[in-house]
Amino acid sequence: MRPGKPDTILKECRALLTLASPMVIAQLAQIGTGVVDTIMAGHYSSGDLAAIAIGYNIWLPIYLFFIGVMLGATYIIAQHFGAGRTAKIRDSLPQSLWLALGLGLLGGPLCYFAGPLLELLDLDPVTQAKSLAYLRAVAFGLPAAAVFEALRCHNQGIGVMRPFAIASVLGFVANIPLNYALMYGRWGMPELGAAGCGWATTGSMCLSAAALALLMKRAPQLQPWLPRMQLVRPRLDVIGEIVRLGLPLGCTLFVEVAFFSVIALCIATLGDIAVAAHQIAFNMWDVVYMPLISFGSALAVRVGHAIGAGDRAALRLSIACGTSMTVMVGLLGMTLLLSSPAGLVSLYTNDPDIAVLAISLVRLAALFIAIDSAQVAASYCLRAFRDTRFAFFALCLAYWLITLPLGYWRGIVTADNAYDGTIAFWQSLIAGITVVSLLVFLRLYRTLRKPLS
Repeated sequence: MRPGKPDTILKECRALLTLASPMVIAQLAQIGTGVVDTIMAGHYSSGDLAAIAIGYNIWLPIYLFFIGVMLGATYIIAQHFGAGRTAKIRDSLPQSLWLALGLGLLGGPLCYFAGPLLELLDLDPVTQAKSLAYLRAVAFGLPAAAVFEALRCHNQGIGVMRPFAIASVLGFVANIPLNYALMYGRWGMPELGAAGCGWATTGSMCLSAAALALLMKRAPQLQPWLPRMQLVRPRLDVIGEIVRLGLPLGCTLFVEVAFFSVIALCIATLGDIAVAAHQIAFNMWDVVYMPLISFGSALAVRVGHAIGAGDRAALRLSIACGTSMTVMVGLLGMTLLLSSPAGLVSLYTNDPDIAVLAISLVRLAALFIAIDSAQVAASYCLRAFRDTRFAFFALCLAYWLITLPLGYWRGIVTADNAYDGTIAFWQSLIAGITVVSLLVFLRLYRTLRKPLS
């Protein structure tokens, strides 16, 4: 059967949906955990909410770095799977776990001893103490979170994502009663406030990792790809290969978080209305972005399988179908944001001044999503080819050397008012993502012209 026939295309699309759907569920569960934390802390006290927000923005970049580094294993395993190299897939998991434990044991102390960093922020002493207590509680969960990502990346490379989705949902569900008990002091538990939220997060991380390990052990479709239960010594060659591929991905996620934090701080200089409107638009973009990267991840796995099999026809089909579906998700997100921006903004605020600016920003966020969908598709295809450095350098070039200077000049130096300044920053973001999209598509075009290794 030749690739390109309708039934072949439908088969590939079904395979992509089978991979992407559990990822979307898992991503929404992870977003939901943050929403639950925010709602419960907001009803507890504004001081604890501020402490959790500050602590969250310290440990989240560390966790995203974990995810990026561990994703290197996904694209290695995807090619091994396509080539039928079962032994290499089995041997990879213990080394991924060694790497995850190393990252977790590095990230945990960074959070636990974050006192000097908090002092630099010149916080209220009470807020600073609560933030540190929250971070110290979360620190104990980071090794489990890293192990969870190692297990998830092994599943993702093979193309079996149902255990990951179930474990993520279990972690989300468990976080709700844990938060309630430990923050508010219910059911015989101590009332810990922000620290209680941190311990609930740690409990959720540990439960998710344990649940995923158990589900993997019991999943029949994963049994051929799992190693025997025994202690294996670390192999620096295998770990080094994962790090070489995953380190640029970890740096990309870390740099993106840092960049958007800098943009938010720049907009904050324009006033409370500007930063509030920006936060609303950014949150809407973030919600739409989650399904986008889920489809991008599924695309990368399918492309990796085709590369491993050395099947150029299957490679073309997976890229064509995956790119089309990823862009369609982006266009659907754009349509959703443009359909009723005022109605969406009203869910966040009743302030008319904030709403006017936020509605304009949501429209720009919709355009950003549409362009970003093309960038996601091309970047994830490059990941499948084990090309992770180019997208990192392209992002650094576009964001830090184009978007930020252009946004600062147009948004702060030359803008007449806060409204125009905030709009200018988002227009600069669109210019930056357009440059990244063009660069990664050119790179992918050149990559596809080369013979498959």
